[in-house]
Amino acid sequence: MELPVVVGVDGSDTASGALDWAAGMAALRGIPLRIVHASLWERYEGCLPASAADRPAERLRGETVLATAAERAGRRTPELEVMTDLVTDDPVSALLRAGQSAEAVVVGWRGRGEFASLLLGSVGLGIAARAHCPVVVVRGRAESAPGGTHRVVVGIAERERPGGPGPVPSPFLSPAVAFALREARLRGCDLEAVHAWRCAGPADHGPRAMYDTAYGGAQGAVHGLVHGGALGATYGAMRGGERADRGARRERNAARDDHDGRADHAQHAAGLLAEALGGATGQPLVPVTHRAVEATARKALLDASARADLLVVGARRRQGHFGMQLGPVNHAVLHHAHCPVAVVPRS
Repeated sequence: MELPVVVGVDGSDTASGALDWAAGMAALRGIPLRIVHASLWERYEGCLPASAADRPAERLRGETVLATAAERAGRRTPELEVMTDLVTDDPVSALLRAGQSAEAVVVGWRGRGEFASLLLGSVGLGIAARAHCPVVVVRGRAESAPGGTHRVVVGIAERERPGGPGPVPSPFLSPAVAFALREARLRGCDLEAVHAWRCAGPADHGPRAMYDTAYGGAQGAVHGLVHGGALGATYGAMRGGERADRGARRERNAARDDHDGRADHAQHAAGLLAEALGGATGQPLVPVTHRAVEATARKALLDASARADLLVVGARRRQGHFGMQLGPVNHAVLHHAHCPVAVVPRS
């Protein structure tokens, strides 16, 4: 049975963008599109019931939203099989339940009105944190939906390597990499794999050395004058000079260690990218670029999102854990990325 792409709609402009993105995703895969509207969104917005002969105004509006969305999807992709679902439930529960039998769930990053914007932002985060299928949050530039840069970016993290240290089975593709690779192939895009690394510099290793170099001799001379007169000052200056020499050696050693450390980190990052993308060798029509960036993961991915049609990140699901399961990097990209973000469970 073909699993559909599920999209949540509420009649807002951002939901329309998510609908267009989901319709394109389903059409590329040749699978159905399921459009879901959760009617309890209206209650959260405080809408009052209107007079109707048979059906509540809330349900009437939901049917209108779904009909409009289905007509829009059919007009853009006539060959697409479209299904609609009006759910009397809160949006998180409705979309999580729909996602249990879905290829992916697609949502917009904001909703209708001030309160709905806040609410649906929370809904999007809740779905991204808890769904067991890929979740795409459509945000960023308007041109991201049809594809303006022809590039898919995937973030590669250390813990995506299976089994810890040691050789990585080949071919091996993490779920996030496999998803990104397929999206790039279907969209005719390049795939860019990004790994961020950090190396402690001299400022992290050498405060004591810098202090000894700058102040060691003077401190020794002052100590000698106070405690031993001129002879003590001479002796103190000698001890201070020795201390300054030790500080200079520490600075040189720290600089050498920093250079060696950067080289080691860069080499490790390059190896990690090669291992993570090893299973992609020979994949048709997908040019793959490796980028090891000296930066925080947050900055590296946000910068990469500015030149991408889609940013893909992984998310770990912990058994029996019911809280939010998104790390700080995932939160950052969901809030600030310049393009749609796909969150792909690692397990």
